[in-house]
Amino acid sequence: VQLQASGGGLVQAGGSLRLSCAMSGLTLSNLAVAWLRQAPGKEREFVGTIGRNGGSLDYADSVRGRFTLSRDNAKNTCYLQMNSLKPEDTAVYYCAASFRINGRSTSRSDYGYWGQGTLVTVSS
Repeated sequence: VQLQASGGGLVQAGGSLRLSCAMSGLTLSNLAVAWLRQAPGKEREFVGTIGRNGGSLDYADSVRGRFTLSRDNAKNTCYLQMNSLKPEDTAVYYCAASFRINGRSTSRSDYGYWGQGTLVTVSS
Protein backbone atom coordinates (compact mmCIF):
# COMPACT_ATOMS: atom_id res chain seq x y z
CA VAL A 1 0.00 0.00 0.00
CA GLN A 2 1.42 3.34 -1.02
CA LEU A 3 0.23 6.93 -0.91
CA GLN A 4 2.09 9.31 -3.18
CA ALA A 5 1.81 13.08 -3.35
CA SER A 6 2.99 14.86 -6.48
CA GLY A 7 2.62 18.10 -8.39
CA GLY A 8 4.79 20.42 -6.36
CA GLY A 9 7.18 22.91 -7.88
CA LEU A 10 8.26 26.50 -8.07
CA VAL A 11 5.62 29.13 -8.75
CA GLN A 12 5.43 32.90 -8.47
CA ALA A 13 3.19 34.55 -5.92
CA GLY A 14 -0.35 34.73 -7.23
CA GLY A 15 0.09 31.59 -9.28
CA SER A 16 -1.55 28.19 -9.03
CA LEU A 17 -0.57 24.57 -8.60
CA ARG A 18 -2.54 21.36 -8.34
CA LEU A 19 -1.23 18.62 -6.12
CA SER A 20 -2.27 15.01 -6.53
CA CYS A 21 -2.41 12.26 -3.95
CA ALA A 22 -2.58 8.80 -5.50
CA MET A 23 -3.11 5.58 -3.62
CA SER A 24 -2.02 2.17 -4.79
CA GLY A 25 -2.80 -1.15 -3.17
CA LEU A 26 -5.96 0.04 -1.42
CA THR A 27 -9.26 1.57 -2.46
CA LEU A 28 -9.07 5.26 -1.67
CA SER A 29 -12.86 5.62 -1.62
CA ASN A 30 -12.86 3.88 1.77
CA LEU A 31 -10.68 6.59 3.26
CA ALA A 32 -10.84 10.22 4.28
CA VAL A 33 -7.86 12.22 3.07
CA ALA A 34 -6.07 15.10 4.72
CA TRP A 35 -3.42 17.46 3.43
CA LEU A 36 -0.81 18.84 5.75
CA ARG A 37 2.27 20.95 5.21
CA GLN A 38 5.51 21.75 6.94
CA ALA A 39 7.60 24.80 6.22
CA PRO A 40 11.31 24.86 7.06
CA GLY A 41 11.83 25.38 10.76
CA LYS A 42 8.12 25.30 11.52
CA GLU A 43 5.70 22.76 12.93
CA ARG A 44 3.50 20.66 10.73
CA GLU A 45 0.26 22.45 9.83
CA PHE A 46 -3.19 21.20 8.87
CA VAL A 47 -4.30 22.36 5.42
CA GLY A 48 -7.57 20.58 4.74
CA THR A 49 -9.50 17.36 4.78
CA ILE A 50 -12.06 15.68 2.54
CA GLY A 51 -14.44 12.86 3.41
CA ARG A 52 -14.77 9.55 1.62
CA ASN A 53 -17.52 10.75 -0.69
CA GLY A 54 -16.09 14.22 -1.28
CA GLY A 55 -18.06 15.85 1.50
CA SER A 56 -17.08 16.85 5.04
CA LEU A 57 -14.70 19.45 3.67
CA ASP A 58 -12.66 21.46 6.13
CA TYR A 59 -9.92 24.00 5.49
CA ALA A 60 -7.43 25.84 7.59
CA ASP A 61 -8.24 29.53 7.89
CA SER A 62 -4.98 30.38 6.16
CA VAL A 63 -6.01 28.64 2.93
CA ARG A 64 -9.80 28.86 2.90
CA GLY A 65 -11.03 30.53 -0.26
CA ARG A 66 -7.76 29.88 -2.09
CA PHE A 67 -7.34 26.10 -1.86
CA THR A 68 -9.86 23.49 -2.96
CA LEU A 69 -9.91 19.80 -2.16
CA SER A 70 -11.47 17.26 -4.49
CA ARG A 71 -11.26 13.60 -5.23
CA ASP A 72 -11.79 11.15 -8.08
CA ASN A 73 -12.39 7.79 -6.48
CA ALA A 74 -12.45 6.10 -9.87
CA LYS A 75 -8.82 7.17 -10.28
CA ASN A 76 -7.97 6.46 -6.63
CA THR A 77 -6.68 10.02 -6.40
CA CYS A 78 -7.33 13.17 -4.40
CA TYR A 79 -6.38 16.68 -5.43
CA LEU A 80 -5.43 19.95 -3.79
CA GLN A 81 -5.96 22.91 -6.10
CA MET A 82 -3.98 25.87 -4.82
CA ASN A 83 -4.72 29.32 -6.21
CA SER A 84 -3.49 32.79 -5.31
CA LEU A 85 -0.39 31.27 -3.80
CA LYS A 86 1.63 33.31 -1.33
CA PRO A 87 5.26 32.99 -0.26
CA GLU A 88 4.05 31.79 3.13
CA ASP A 89 2.51 28.77 1.41
CA THR A 90 6.04 27.50 0.76
CA ALA A 91 6.31 24.09 2.43
CA VAL A 92 6.52 20.38 1.89
CA TYR A 93 2.96 19.18 1.39
CA TYR A 94 1.87 15.75 2.55
CA CYS A 95 -1.29 13.77 2.02
CA ALA A 96 -2.50 11.32 4.62
CA ALA A 97 -5.42 8.92 4.71
CA SER A 98 -7.47 7.33 7.41
CA PHE A 99 -10.71 5.39 7.78
CA ARG A 100 -12.29 8.32 9.61
CA ILE A 101 -11.77 12.06 9.64
CA ASN A 102 -9.40 13.05 12.42
CA GLY A 103 -10.44 16.64 12.76
CA ARG A 104 -7.43 18.83 12.16
CA SER A 105 -4.89 16.44 13.58
CA THR A 106 -1.30 16.81 12.44
CA SER A 107 -0.10 13.68 14.21
CA ARG A 108 1.15 10.91 11.97
CA SER A 109 -0.21 8.35 14.41
CA ASP A 110 -3.76 9.48 13.60
CA TYR A 111 -3.41 8.45 9.98
CA GLY A 112 -3.07 4.91 8.78
CA TYR A 113 -1.39 5.97 5.56
CA TRP A 114 1.06 8.77 5.01
CA GLY A 115 2.55 9.75 1.68
CA GLN A 116 5.90 11.17 0.76
CA GLY A 117 5.80 14.93 0.56
CA THR A 118 6.00 17.20 -2.43
CA LEU A 119 7.76 20.55 -2.20
CA VAL A 120 5.91 23.74 -3.08
CA THR A 121 8.00 26.89 -3.36
CA VAL A 122 6.30 30.24 -3.90
CA SER A 123 8.57 33.10 -4.89
CA SER A 124 7.73 36.72 -4.18
